Amino acid sequence: MRTARPRQWVKNVLVFAAPGAAGVLGHRVALVHTLLAAAVFCLAASGIYCINDATDVEADRIHPDKRLRPVAAGVVPVALARAAGLGLVLVAIALADVAGSPLLAGLVVVYAAITVSYSLWLKHEPVFDLAAVAAGFVIRAIAGGVAAGVPISTWFLIVVSFGSLFMVAGKRHSEHLSMGDERGSHRLTLELYSVSFLRYVRSMASAIAVTGYCLWAFERNAGLLGVPWFELSIVPFVLAILRYALVLEAGSTAGPEEIVLGERSLQLMGLACVVLVGLGIYAR
Repeated sequence: MRTARPRQWVKNVLVFAAPGAAGVLGHRVALVHTLLAAAVFCLAASGIYCINDATDVEADRIHPDKRLRPVAAGVVPVALARAAGLGLVLVAIALADVAGSPLLAGLVVVYAAITVSYSLWLKHEPVFDLAAVAAGFVIRAIAGGVAAGVPISTWFLIVVSFGSLFMVAGKRHSEHLSMGDERGSHRLTLELYSVSFLRYVRSMASAIAVTGYCLWAFERNAGLLGVPWFELSIVPFVLAILRYALVLEAGSTAGPEEIVLGERSLQLMGLACVVLVGLGIYAR
């Protein structure tokens, strides 16, 4: 279970983003299909973590935190981790296909292909490694729309894509700090990335994500009594990004999910954004 990393399942909240923004989560069929998509990606992600831990076992043993992972620590055999990972991914693909969504199954295959390619090759390629990790978030968001049968808007893709890039660059920043002079032995790209470059990527990505979100919000119609709920949601969205950036600048070495789960202010801003968008959709 530790190798499967259930704490990482929080990332699959993205599966609910497109159906939620489209206002279809109140429909039973759409909700069931979205929940199924979330379960499929929980299985697939856990399978990929098992495979990646087996592949990266030697590099993880150098990392101050990752060396405690069950595979790196020798608690879970490498062969068992690979077999369990492959089994979980195959179950996820089969579950999506049996549920009558070949396109969702195809997205799981694409997700698995990108993440395995990342583990074997792309993680050593500067910039492409950032894009590969961010792609995992984007595929989750697209999967929600596919499962619920709702179209994906251009602005939605822009916000998710560059918001993901912002968080991935932040993760590299935390690894850069936590590894110090040993960072190159753990991940080649960490030796090539400077703190200033990662800060530039975060600045660019957050600026595009905020711009995309603003354009999406201002395109939406006013809610009940003309209250601009969507426009108001811009405030907690921007504050959440600024707060996350501040945590990174303060020297945090935690991963994105650890920061989100550990920062009450980020959780409150996220809740406020969801409530305001929900009012914009349903309070009409």
